[in-house]
Amino acid sequence: MPHFAPALICATALLASIATAQESATPSSQAGTSVWRNSLGMAFVHIPAGSFAMGSDESPERLAEAFPLLERRRFELLADEAPVHTVQISQAFYLGQHEVTVGQFRRFIEASGYRPESEADGTGGYGYNPQYDPATTARGDAFEGRDPRYSWRNPGFAQTDDHPVLNVTWNDAQALASWLSRTEGHRYRLPTEAEWEYACRAGTTTRYPHGDAPAGLEREANVFDQAAAPYWPRWQQHAIAGNDGHAFTAPVGSLAPNAFGLHDMLGNAWEWVSDWHGENYYAHSPSSNPPGPADGSVRVRRGGSWHTWAFYARCSYRNWNSPETRYTLVGMRLLREIGQR
Repeated sequence: MPHFAPALICATALLASIATAQESATPSSQAGTSVWRNSLGMAFVHIPAGSFAMGSDESPERLAEAFPLLERRRFELLADEAPVHTVQISQAFYLGQHEVTVGQFRRFIEASGYRPESEADGTGGYGYNPQYDPATTARGDAFEGRDPRYSWRNPGFAQTDDHPVLNVTWNDAQALASWLSRTEGHRYRLPTEAEWEYACRAGTTTRYPHGDAPAGLEREANVFDQAAAPYWPRWQQHAIAGNDGHAFTAPVGSLAPNAFGLHDMLGNAWEWVSDWHGENYYAHSPSSNPPGPADGSVRVRRGGSWHTWAFYARCSYRNWNSPETRYTLVGMRLLREIGQR
């Protein structure tokens, strides 16, 4: 459940600041893309209605040829990506041009008094510690935690207000969307899986927006590459050959956008979506605006992160965690519905 503390600014000042921000929250143009900005300074891109082929039906054999360093069992655990099916997105929407940033999340915290779960429950999050050895732990997790030292404020490495916020839970994302909806009068939410993949593909049918080969990802996705490899010698063979100049997270918008004008749909931070995960959902999901399963135990996250190998940063790849999970690779991107006030 969301945790709200008393507001940190008075109601009059809050309403005045929102009204002032909303006066400037009008469509503008940035690099040829129509952009709308909200009261926290988040930029949103208009995504048109349309249809696309969702999922992947690539065989383990084909994937093994493309990713020869990985064990075959990894390619046999992708049943939830199939079958490929045509999905209709019947309503246009605004989607965050970037992942929610540290600065935007901080402004939300200061205005609302909300306490993120990593702080409210006292258990913290996960973080990068160069002295931490995954081999010494039962789980073998790549990062140290859960520990109160780590939270959205501190993932274990330096971030500015322009970097994607991390260590945020699905519940934290819901709290941010709900607060924005109440204060602005527009309906904000997490995108569905279908909306997310439609926006990620932006008219393409390949593994990545630029094509099927990992080569070239460094221009559009901050994934595990030659900048990050020296920090993780045990996995350096899985780093792509390119170097995007960012060993950890990159300031949002640092790399090239896709055809819809969206940045970091792949890489930088995993992004929560609204759906429960369903292993066999694609086989019987509605063809128009699928909302995801009615219930479940874990929520889906999409897109990969700064630490993700190229195989797991494909447009079709699905991952999941419990809604209260907070991790140093996981952030969010919001959707704003059109015509809803």
